[in-house]
Amino acid sequence: MTPAIAAAIAAKVPHDVLAYAHDPRATSYGREAAAALAVPAASVFKTLVAQTEAGRLVVACVPVDAQLDLRALAVAVGAKRCELADAAAAERATGYVVGGISPLGQRRRLPTVIDSSVLALEQVHVSAGRRGLEIRLAPADLVRLSGANAAPIARAE
Repeated sequence: MTPAIAAAIAAKVPHDVLAYAHDPRATSYGREAAAALAVPAASVFKTLVAQTEAGRLVVACVPVDAQLDLRALAVAVGAKRCELADAAAAERATGYVVGGISPLGQRRRLPTVIDSSVLALEQVHVSAGRRGLEIRLAPADLVRLSGANAAPIARAE
């Protein structure tokens, strides 16, 4: 049981927990999850932590087959600019390790933006709080549980 799974259970949100054998040599955790679970990469969202110019941490979720547009994220959170946060800072703030950071059940709830492409999906997959574990749920439930805003923050790789 991870905090992400506990959050979904506590909210009584329909969800599935999907486990797969994580390869420690994997360099793209999200692509690994999509391949292992045989689901479209566009339905698997990676969770990234960014930092604004003022030092505020924010969470961004984008499809694993896309890149985070840091300028678009800055606009979405009302900042001048954003850059990816240091891994240690992301882990301290969320309570999860890199590769297993979930937008759900974070130690400290950070402002969250999910790419608006999520709204066109029937189901979305995000980390359930550790490498090799995903949670599948409805996009509206993900947005509500994470307290997120949806905005166009992804760009093609």
